[in-house]
Amino acid sequence: MNTSLTQTTSLKPVTKWVGGKRQLLPQLQQFKPKNYNTYFEPFIGGGALLFSLQPQNAVINDANSSLINMYQVIKKKPEELLKILEKHAENNSKEYYLDIRSTDRDGRIEKMSNVEKAARLLYMLRVDFNGLYRVNKKGQFNVPYGRNKNPKIANHENIMSVSNYFNSCNINFLNVDFEESVQEVQENDFVYFDPPYIPLSLTADFTSYTEGGFTFDDQKRLRDAFFRLSSIGAHVMLSNSDTPLTRELYAEANIHEVSASRAINSNAKKRGKIGELIITNY
Repeated sequence: MNTSLTQTTSLKPVTKWVGGKRQLLPQLQQFKPKNYNTYFEPFIGGGALLFSLQPQNAVINDANSSLINMYQVIKKKPEELLKILEKHAENNSKEYYLDIRSTDRDGRIEKMSNVEKAARLLYMLRVDFNGLYRVNKKGQFNVPYGRNKNPKIANHENIMSVSNYFNSCNINFLNVDFEESVQEVQENDFVYFDPPYIPLSLTADFTSYTEGGFTFDDQKRLRDAFFRLSSIGAHVMLSNSDTPLTRELYAEANIHEVSASRAINSNAKKRGKIGELIITNY
């Protein structure tokens, strides 16, 4: 049985992540299964639910290799990571940010250690526009500098707490396709899917933070995985946008309506509460 830690330490996501679930945690906690064995999260992103639940056994995955490298570095070399983040904090400016950002254009990133790459990612997400992760078709980071007045770039307490959690529990990190990441799921395990969302309109693009993107065929593969895991007795929960297509794909599951604030639209008037769904097989 996968009971959570005695949560004397409150863990928070170590980075901003567009589509992060911190504001939906009360609803996610409400709909999670009461008891389960291993926790699986195939689209970890910022990891808000993981850090809230703090399961003792978990399999964590993301198609974004930079993100998974960041978590592995936090587990293995947090002090070294914090030293580099302190340097980024001391030098932070628009010009410095653009120089660090350009390391994936001029070849410097190839010479970076995994720790330096993790620090680069954490730094950029802390100071760029809206904490957005976005790359172009060449895989080059292309988000402009943000307007954060006092960004907390080197958060010692939280990074060390997360590192301690990773090392005191059985947390496995994967960087594979979501289907592959759930191959080992068994009866009574808990799987939480938080994929790139189905667009609210046909003109919107599918959210893409890996070079390959996440297509409608991927959404159908995800739907099939949801029901396959359900058939073997796993507890499955999924988040997605509230669209007719989402409701059609998951018509045979339990659909719960929630709302969340989303702030990635460049037009402030178009930001605000939008409908989201929490879908469960229980």
